[in-house]
Amino acid sequence: MQFGGALAAKLIRDLGAVGTVSLRLALAVPILLLIARPSLRKRHPRDLLSVVAFGIVLGMMNLSFYLSLERLPLGVAVTIEFIGPLGLAAAMSRRRRDVFAVGAAALGVVLVNGRELSAVNWLGVGFAALAGVLWACYILLSAETGRRFAQLDGLALAMVVSTLVTAPFGFISAGSELLHWHSLTLGLAIAVLSSVLPYSLETLALRRMSPAVFGILMSLEPAVGATAGFLILSQRLGIIQLVGMACVVGASIAITRTPRSEAPDI
Repeated sequence: MQFGGALAAKLIRDLGAVGTVSLRLALAVPILLLIARPSLRKRHPRDLLSVVAFGIVLGMMNLSFYLSLERLPLGVAVTIEFIGPLGLAAAMSRRRRDVFAVGAAALGVVLVNGRELSAVNWLGVGFAALAGVLWACYILLSAETGRRFAQLDGLALAMVVSTLVTAPFGFISAGSELLHWHSLTLGLAIAVLSSVLPYSLETLALRRMSPAVFGILMSLEPAVGATAGFLILSQRLGIIQLVGMACVVGASIAITRTPRSEAPDI
């Protein structure tokens, strides 16, 4: 996901955030449809409603995140965005220590943006925060869609909805540049790395491991994002920003880790 985001940051320079998102989703849809081959026969209206809601949130989440990538380094954008699922995990928990973990995460976000207030790109921070809120909604809707659809059917249908939502704006924004061979080649790589593989593997992984273990692995995303930004985009983060990132990762591990006394019997 994060290395796909790093490639997307390159394509954003040519197509803009809206054009890049629409191209990525449009190229991912036929691949997912070919893999899943979903059917709408004998579906309850509530099933379709959940897919539509999931698709809209998925599209807007990606758009918000890419708009933040236009203005922030990848590692910083991912760290701010990660507050969304972290806050959701804390809200669903009843442990007092999680309040302190959220406080540590908030401190981490402040440190990640550890520059003079006049130098902070607040619009980029706002888009990343919005992406985080939508990410929390994505987690809830992904679980609901997974209960209603088998395998990857729900995800594939939701991606169709996401494409229908974003594609018109992408064509208005980038026009014929979307069909340039360089855009299509890079867009296909981004579609596979940022949509097809991560969303599919995430859906399958959650059926094989506990949410707590999954959450701990997901907490590495800010660090991986910073690594991808450094290797592909030559984006360097300062010591204070790295400390802030460590605060967010540590808070995520603290919240998602389930003590033995609280672990359910298997």
